[in-house]
Amino acid sequence: MGGGGRREHLVIFAKAPQMGRTKTRLAHDIGALSAMVWYRRQTHNIIRRLQGYRRWQLHLFVTPAWAAKPGCFWPDGPLRHAQQHGDLGRRMAQPARVLPPGPVVIIGSDIPGITRQHIADAFALLRQKDVVFGPACDGGYWLYGMARRRYHPALSSVRWSTPHALSDSIVSLPPHLTVGFAATLRDVDNIDDLVSIAGSTNRLRLVRD
Repeated sequence: MGGGGRREHLVIFAKAPQMGRTKTRLAHDIGALSAMVWYRRQTHNIIRRLQGYRRWQLHLFVTPAWAAKPGCFWPDGPLRHAQQHGDLGRRMAQPARVLPPGPVVIIGSDIPGITRQHIADAFALLRQKDVVFGPACDGGYWLYGMARRRYHPALSSVRWSTPHALSDSIVSLPPHLTVGFAATLRDVDNIDDLVSIAGSTNRLRLVRD
């Protein structure tokens, strides 16, 4: 719990696991069915790992909007919200606009190595910084945190899904905001990421289609 009754809000961004529409770059390497199965399993794992912790309220912001309905895909526990339309910058501004007061940390659902300690460290940084990024190995980022003590606009002019995503996002911030950095983790976009995380292809438990 943050100071002054400001609750910490952990937000997981997720897509409905649909074959051919989920993890398309990974699907190009391992097939659409395998990519969907991996993503659904990974999303369930990360929700179970991070929920039930008294320090933060867990929220699931999902797309498409119908996937926020009860009974759709996700484990019980997190509060469900439909993501708004727009690019990723606009969608990441949504939780800060609609959630109750308190710092917000947003993560993706495709980071197998994430732990509760990573999240706790990010919230700790937000006690001193206005914004926190968790860099990814590919030049993007797996975590975006906002202290919400001062207003800042949605990230704009960012080349999403490129090696420039993190640097563009930092440049997009107003100069008066202070920035901190959490641990660097690897998200999964393709087979090379899976192999790196698993250690070898022999440890990848995938359903081939």
